[in-house]
Amino acid sequence: MFADEVREGLSQAGQKQLPCQYFYDDTGTALFEAITVLREYGLTRADTRLIRRLAPELTGYLPAPVAVAELGSGTGSKTRRILESLARRESVDYYPIDLSAAALARCALEMAGVADVHPIKETYLNGLRQAICARRAGQSMLVLFLGSTIGNFERAAAQDFLTEVRACLMPGDALLLGADLIKPLARMLLAYDDPTGVTAAFNRNLLARINRELNGDFALRNFVHEARWNHRHRSIEMHLRSLKAQRVVIRAAGIDCQLHKDETIWTESCHKFHAGEIRDMASAAGFECRSQWLDDTWPFAESLLTA
Repeated sequence: MFADEVREGLSQAGQKQLPCQYFYDDTGTALFEAITVLREYGLTRADTRLIRRLAPELTGYLPAPVAVAELGSGTGSKTRRILESLARRESVDYYPIDLSAAALARCALEMAGVADVHPIKETYLNGLRQAICARRAGQSMLVLFLGSTIGNFERAAAQDFLTEVRACLMPGDALLLGADLIKPLARMLLAYDDPTGVTAAFNRNLLARINRELNGDFALRNFVHEARWNHRHRSIEMHLRSLKAQRVVIRAAGIDCQLHKDETIWTESCHKFHAGEIRDMASAAGFECRSQWLDDTWPFAESLLTA
Protein backbone atom coordinates (compact mmCIF):
# COMPACT_ATOMS: atom_id res chain seq x y z
CA MET A 1 0.00 0.00 0.00
CA PHE A 2 2.80 2.46 0.93
CA ALA A 3 4.66 1.80 -2.33
CA ASP A 4 1.47 2.06 -4.39
CA GLU A 5 0.48 5.40 -2.88
CA VAL A 6 3.99 6.83 -3.26
CA ARG A 7 4.10 5.77 -6.91
CA GLU A 8 0.67 7.26 -7.59
CA GLY A 9 1.42 10.55 -5.80
CA LEU A 10 4.78 11.16 -7.45
CA SER A 11 3.49 10.22 -10.91
CA GLN A 12 0.99 13.08 -11.01
CA ALA A 13 1.21 15.21 -14.16
CA GLY A 14 0.53 18.34 -12.11
CA GLN A 15 1.14 18.76 -8.39
CA LYS A 16 3.14 15.86 -6.96
CA GLN A 17 2.01 14.72 -3.52
CA LEU A 18 2.63 12.19 -0.78
CA PRO A 19 -0.01 10.94 1.70
CA CYS A 20 0.37 12.48 5.15
CA GLN A 21 -0.56 9.30 7.06
CA TYR A 22 2.94 8.01 6.33
CA PHE A 23 4.53 10.76 8.41
CA TYR A 24 4.07 8.60 11.49
CA ASP A 25 6.73 5.94 11.51
CA ASP A 26 8.66 5.71 14.77
CA THR A 27 10.94 8.66 13.86
CA GLY A 28 8.03 10.75 12.63
CA THR A 29 6.03 10.04 15.78
CA ALA A 30 8.95 11.17 17.95
CA LEU A 31 9.36 14.36 15.90
CA PHE A 32 5.65 15.11 16.15
CA GLU A 33 5.81 14.68 19.92
CA ALA A 34 8.54 17.34 19.87
CA ILE A 35 6.37 19.64 17.74
CA THR A 36 3.55 19.48 20.27
CA VAL A 37 5.67 21.16 22.95
CA LEU A 38 6.93 24.01 20.75
CA ARG A 39 5.91 27.49 21.88
CA GLU A 40 4.59 28.29 18.39
CA TYR A 41 2.35 25.20 18.22
CA GLY A 42 -0.51 25.90 20.61
CA LEU A 43 -2.91 23.33 19.20
CA THR A 44 -1.92 20.42 21.44
CA ARG A 45 -1.95 22.52 24.60
CA ALA A 46 -5.43 23.80 23.72
CA ASP A 47 -6.58 20.23 23.11
CA THR A 48 -5.14 19.21 26.49
CA ARG A 49 -6.77 22.12 28.34
CA LEU A 50 -10.16 21.24 26.90
CA ILE A 51 -9.78 17.56 27.75
CA ARG A 52 -9.06 18.51 31.36
CA ARG A 53 -12.25 20.57 31.39
CA LEU A 54 -14.55 18.06 29.74
CA ALA A 55 -13.27 14.74 31.14
CA PRO A 56 -15.26 14.93 34.41
CA GLU A 57 -18.45 15.66 32.44
CA LEU A 58 -18.28 12.70 30.06
CA THR A 59 -19.90 10.16 32.38
CA GLY A 60 -23.04 12.28 32.26
CA TYR A 61 -23.29 11.74 28.51
CA LEU A 62 -22.19 8.10 28.21
CA PRO A 63 -24.24 5.15 29.49
CA ALA A 64 -22.33 2.45 31.37
CA PRO A 65 -20.52 0.23 30.60
CA VAL A 66 -18.29 1.99 28.05
CA ALA A 67 -15.38 1.08 25.77
CA VAL A 68 -13.04 3.73 24.32
CA ALA A 69 -11.44 3.54 20.86
CA GLU A 70 -8.92 6.22 19.89
CA LEU A 71 -8.09 6.89 16.23
CA GLY A 72 -4.41 7.81 15.83
CA SER A 73 -3.74 7.36 19.53
CA GLY A 74 0.02 7.85 19.47
CA THR A 75 1.18 7.21 23.03
CA GLY A 76 -2.25 8.07 24.42
CA SER A 77 -0.87 10.78 26.70
CA LYS A 78 -3.83 13.17 26.31
CA THR A 79 -6.33 10.38 26.78
CA ARG A 80 -5.31 9.51 30.33
CA ARG A 81 -7.64 12.17 31.83
CA ILE A 82 -10.63 10.74 29.97
CA LEU A 83 -9.83 7.15 30.92
CA GLU A 84 -9.26 8.07 34.56
CA SER A 85 -12.58 9.88 34.71
CA LEU A 86 -14.50 6.98 33.18
CA ALA A 87 -12.62 4.43 35.32
CA ARG A 88 -13.89 6.08 38.51
CA ARG A 89 -17.31 4.71 37.55
CA GLU A 90 -16.22 1.28 36.28
CA SER A 91 -13.40 -0.54 34.49
CA VAL A 92 -12.80 0.63 30.91
CA ASP A 93 -11.65 -1.22 27.78
CA TYR A 94 -9.36 1.01 25.74
CA TYR A 95 -8.52 0.34 22.08
CA PRO A 96 -5.68 2.62 20.91
CA ILE A 97 -5.47 2.54 17.10
CA ASP A 98 -2.25 3.64 15.40
CA LEU A 99 0.21 2.66 12.67
CA SER A 100 3.26 3.15 14.91
CA ALA A 101 4.15 -0.04 16.80
CA ALA A 102 6.48 1.92 19.10
CA ALA A 103 3.75 4.40 20.03
CA LEU A 104 1.28 1.58 20.72
CA ALA A 105 3.79 -0.26 22.90
CA ARG A 106 4.42 2.86 24.96
CA CYS A 107 0.69 3.54 25.14
CA ALA A 108 -0.03 0.02 26.41
CA LEU A 109 2.67 0.38 29.07
CA GLU A 110 1.60 3.82 30.31
CA MET A 111 -2.17 3.19 30.29
CA ALA A 112 -2.04 -0.31 31.82
CA GLY A 113 -2.86 0.98 35.29
CA VAL A 114 -5.82 3.03 34.08
CA ALA A 115 -7.70 0.74 31.66
CA ASP A 116 -7.64 -2.66 30.01
CA VAL A 117 -5.59 -1.79 26.92
CA HIS A 118 -6.04 -3.59 23.60
CA PRO A 119 -3.64 -2.02 21.02
CA ILE A 120 -4.63 -2.20 17.34
CA LYS A 121 -1.98 -1.54 14.69
CA GLU A 122 -4.25 -0.49 11.84
CA THR A 123 -5.67 2.39 9.83
CA TYR A 124 -8.47 4.44 11.39
CA LEU A 125 -11.55 2.74 10.01
CA ASN A 126 -10.16 -0.80 9.91
CA GLY A 127 -9.01 -0.39 13.49
CA LEU A 128 -12.36 1.03 14.57
CA ARG A 129 -14.19 -1.91 13.01
CA GLN A 130 -11.94 -4.31 14.95
CA ALA A 131 -12.63 -2.43 18.19
CA ILE A 132 -16.38 -2.47 17.52
CA CYS A 133 -16.28 -6.23 16.96
CA ALA A 134 -14.25 -6.76 20.14
CA ARG A 135 -16.42 -4.72 22.52
CA ARG A 136 -18.40 -6.66 25.07
CA ALA A 137 -22.17 -7.06 24.93
CA GLY A 138 -23.97 -4.03 26.29
CA GLN A 139 -20.96 -1.70 26.08
CA SER A 140 -21.42 1.72 24.53
CA MET A 141 -18.49 3.03 22.49
CA LEU A 142 -16.73 6.36 22.80
CA VAL A 143 -14.51 7.09 19.80
CA LEU A 144 -11.78 9.70 20.25
CA PHE A 145 -10.44 11.65 17.28
CA LEU A 146 -8.37 14.34 18.94
CA GLY A 147 -5.76 16.90 17.93
CA SER A 148 -7.63 18.19 14.84
CA THR A 149 -6.55 15.24 12.71
CA ILE A 150 -9.88 15.72 10.94
CA GLY A 151 -8.23 18.79 9.41
CA ASN A 152 -5.83 16.58 7.42
CA PHE A 153 -8.73 15.50 5.21
CA GLU A 154 -9.99 17.57 2.31
CA ARG A 155 -13.37 18.98 3.36
CA ALA A 156 -15.49 16.60 1.29
CA ALA A 157 -13.36 13.67 2.46
CA ALA A 158 -13.73 14.82 6.09
CA GLN A 159 -17.50 14.75 5.68
CA ASP A 160 -17.32 11.28 4.13
CA PHE A 161 -15.05 10.08 6.95
CA LEU A 162 -17.47 11.24 9.65
CA THR A 163 -20.27 9.47 7.79
CA GLU A 164 -18.20 6.25 7.68
CA VAL A 165 -17.43 6.49 11.40
CA ARG A 166 -21.14 6.96 12.09
CA ALA A 167 -21.93 3.87 9.99
CA CYS A 168 -19.68 1.80 12.31
CA LEU A 169 -21.51 2.91 15.45
CA MET A 170 -24.72 1.97 17.20
CA PRO A 171 -27.29 4.54 18.36
CA GLY A 172 -26.07 6.06 21.62
CA ASP A 173 -22.37 5.61 20.78
CA ALA A 174 -20.35 8.83 20.68
CA LEU A 175 -17.45 10.55 18.95
CA LEU A 176 -15.31 13.18 20.68
CA LEU A 177 -13.89 15.26 17.83
CA GLY A 178 -11.09 17.81 18.11
CA ALA A 179 -10.86 20.59 15.50
CA ASP A 180 -8.53 23.56 15.14
CA LEU A 181 -10.32 26.85 14.49
CA ILE A 182 -9.51 29.83 12.27
CA LYS A 183 -7.11 32.34 13.85
CA PRO A 184 -4.78 35.15 12.62
CA LEU A 185 -2.75 34.02 9.60
CA ALA A 186 0.70 34.84 10.99
CA ARG A 187 -0.04 32.74 14.05
CA MET A 188 -1.17 29.77 11.96
CA LEU A 189 1.84 29.89 9.63
CA LEU A 190 4.34 30.06 12.50
CA ALA A 191 2.78 26.94 14.03
CA TYR A 192 3.72 24.99 10.88
CA ASP A 193 7.13 26.56 10.22
CA ASP A 194 8.83 26.96 13.59
CA PRO A 195 12.18 28.82 13.80
CA THR A 196 13.96 25.79 15.32
CA GLY A 197 13.16 23.63 12.27
CA VAL A 198 11.43 20.73 14.04
CA THR A 199 8.46 20.82 11.66
CA ALA A 200 10.86 20.93 8.71
CA ALA A 201 12.59 17.80 10.01
CA PHE A 202 9.21 16.13 10.48
CA ASN A 203 8.26 16.93 6.88
CA ARG A 204 11.58 15.77 5.40
CA ASN A 205 11.41 12.54 7.43
CA LEU A 206 8.72 11.38 5.02
CA LEU A 207 11.38 11.32 2.31
CA ALA A 208 13.79 9.58 4.66
CA ARG A 209 11.15 6.94 5.38
CA ILE A 210 10.75 6.31 1.64
CA ASN A 211 14.51 5.89 1.43
CA ARG A 212 14.55 3.43 4.33
CA GLU A 213 11.50 1.35 3.49
CA LEU A 214 11.18 1.62 -0.29
CA ASN A 215 14.85 1.81 -1.30
CA GLY A 216 14.60 5.42 -2.46
CA ASP A 217 17.47 7.81 -3.02
CA PHE A 218 16.05 11.18 -1.97
CA ALA A 219 18.85 13.60 -0.97
CA LEU A 220 17.16 15.40 1.94
CA ARG A 221 19.54 18.39 1.67
CA ASN A 222 18.01 19.12 -1.75
CA PHE A 223 14.58 19.89 -0.26
CA VAL A 224 13.33 22.78 1.86
CA HIS A 225 10.17 22.81 3.96
CA GLU A 226 7.44 25.36 3.16
CA ALA A 227 4.13 26.19 4.87
CA ARG A 228 1.48 28.05 2.83
CA TRP A 229 -2.04 29.33 3.47
CA ASN A 230 -4.68 28.24 0.95
CA HIS A 231 -7.36 30.92 1.32
CA ARG A 232 -9.94 29.12 -0.80
CA HIS A 233 -9.82 25.91 1.21
CA ARG A 234 -8.95 27.56 4.55
CA SER A 235 -5.98 25.29 5.07
CA ILE A 236 -2.28 25.36 5.82
CA GLU A 237 -0.43 23.36 3.17
CA MET A 238 2.94 21.76 3.83
CA HIS A 239 5.26 21.32 0.86
CA LEU A 240 8.80 20.12 0.19
CA ARG A 241 10.39 22.34 -2.46
CA SER A 242 13.15 20.97 -4.67
CA LEU A 243 16.21 23.26 -4.57
CA LYS A 244 17.48 21.96 -7.90
CA ALA A 245 16.47 19.90 -10.91
CA GLN A 246 16.96 16.32 -9.80
CA ARG A 247 16.08 12.69 -10.45
CA VAL A 248 14.86 10.39 -7.69
CA VAL A 249 14.59 6.61 -8.05
CA ILE A 250 12.39 4.62 -5.65
CA ARG A 251 13.06 1.01 -6.48
CA ALA A 252 10.42 -0.75 -4.36
CA ALA A 253 7.76 1.56 -5.81
CA GLY A 254 9.01 1.11 -9.37
CA ILE A 255 9.27 4.83 -10.04
CA ASP A 256 11.85 7.13 -11.62
CA CYS A 257 10.79 10.66 -10.67
CA GLN A 258 12.04 13.87 -12.28
CA LEU A 259 11.75 17.10 -10.29
CA HIS A 260 12.30 20.62 -11.63
CA LYS A 261 14.00 23.35 -9.64
CA ASP A 262 11.42 24.91 -7.25
CA GLU A 263 8.85 22.19 -7.98
CA THR A 264 7.13 21.05 -4.79
CA ILE A 265 5.81 17.83 -3.31
CA TRP A 266 2.63 18.53 -1.35
CA THR A 267 2.68 16.47 1.85
CA GLU A 268 -0.16 17.69 4.06
CA SER A 269 -3.15 20.00 4.32
CA CYS A 270 -4.32 21.19 7.74
CA HIS A 271 -7.83 22.59 7.37
CA LYS A 272 -9.17 25.09 9.87
CA PHE A 273 -12.80 25.37 10.90
CA HIS A 274 -15.48 27.55 12.42
CA ALA A 275 -17.19 26.06 15.49
CA GLY A 276 -20.60 26.09 13.80
CA GLU A 277 -19.16 24.28 10.79
CA ILE A 278 -18.30 21.29 12.99
CA ARG A 279 -21.89 21.07 14.23
CA ASP A 280 -23.19 21.20 10.65
CA MET A 281 -20.80 18.46 9.49
CA ALA A 282 -21.82 16.28 12.42
CA SER A 283 -25.50 16.66 11.64
CA ALA A 284 -24.95 15.80 7.98
CA ALA A 285 -23.11 12.61 9.04
CA GLY A 286 -25.91 11.43 11.33
CA PHE A 287 -24.63 12.72 14.67
CA GLU A 288 -26.16 15.07 17.21
CA CYS A 289 -23.78 17.58 18.79
CA ARG A 290 -24.46 17.08 22.51
CA SER A 291 -21.85 19.53 23.76
CA GLN A 292 -19.00 21.69 22.47
CA TRP A 293 -16.09 23.08 24.47
CA LEU A 294 -14.02 26.02 23.12
CA ASP A 295 -10.54 27.22 24.11
CA ASP A 296 -10.00 30.98 24.10
CA THR A 297 -6.21 31.09 24.37
CA TRP A 298 -5.72 29.11 21.15
CA PRO A 299 -9.05 28.87 19.29
CA PHE A 300 -9.85 25.16 19.27
CA ALA A 301 -13.02 23.05 19.71
CA GLU A 302 -13.82 19.69 21.23
CA SER A 303 -17.27 18.46 20.18
CA LEU A 304 -19.13 15.50 21.65
CA LEU A 305 -21.20 13.95 18.88
CA THR A 306 -23.74 11.23 19.63
CA ALA A 307 -24.94 8.70 17.06
